[in-house]
Amino acid sequence: MLKITNLSKKYPKNPNYSAHDITFEVNVGEVVGLVGSNGAGKSTIIKSVIGVLPFSEGTVTVGGYDIAKQPEQAKKLIGYVPDDHSVYDKLTGREYVNYIGSLYGATKQQKEQTLTDLAQSFGIDTALDKQIATYSHGMKQKICILGSLAHEPALWILDEPMVGLDPQTMKLLCNYIRQYADNKHAVLFSSHNLDTVSKTCDKVAFIKGGELVRFVDLHEQSDIDLDALYMQINEVADA
Repeated sequence: MLKITNLSKKYPKNPNYSAHDITFEVNVGEVVGLVGSNGAGKSTIIKSVIGVLPFSEGTVTVGGYDIAKQPEQAKKLIGYVPDDHSVYDKLTGREYVNYIGSLYGATKQQKEQTLTDLAQSFGIDTALDKQIATYSHGMKQKICILGSLAHEPALWILDEPMVGLDPQTMKLLCNYIRQYADNKHAVLFSSHNLDTVSKTCDKVAFIKGGELVRFVDLHEQSDIDLDALYMQINEVADA
């Protein structure tokens, strides 16, 4: 579903790559986790993949569509939850989900299902008709998640989605991410929480200094200690 090939990104006036020669795939039915410290390049990779940032080298395809050459077709297949969970504060939750869904061509049935089943599952159904400006940080994250799913995207991308969520909601979101992938979708998400990654992901991409330093298939290496591997990668890279 997602194929990243030799992706490299440089920012203006910076001679160094923020992401360099990144290559991996996310297939239908898979959850792939991006793991790395702050500034490692995870958000740069994600924003390049979704077409927000133009990249310097390489290709990104979503469902066979090139994000640079066929952006409209590719972006329609993506649901995106940003790391800052920005939303339109003056809209109600219901208006926001309907608006985002309409931008992506969601059907009336898809939007209604999101506003009933998912809103109830995430415990936000009673706040749908309240202005988002009145929401707590956690509620804004939830409505952002709902908006990203309104069109049932083939590829769901989440950038640090667990930050600021209470433990119950974190568990719920992890379960839903796994369920969503199992229902013939693909999921890519970044996280600092290795316990969450180990319980949710099929594969893990370790990012350090803008480079993909290790790509682990957790089905093939089910006994791997992600915490120990993370420490080893950072010790080697920082030595």
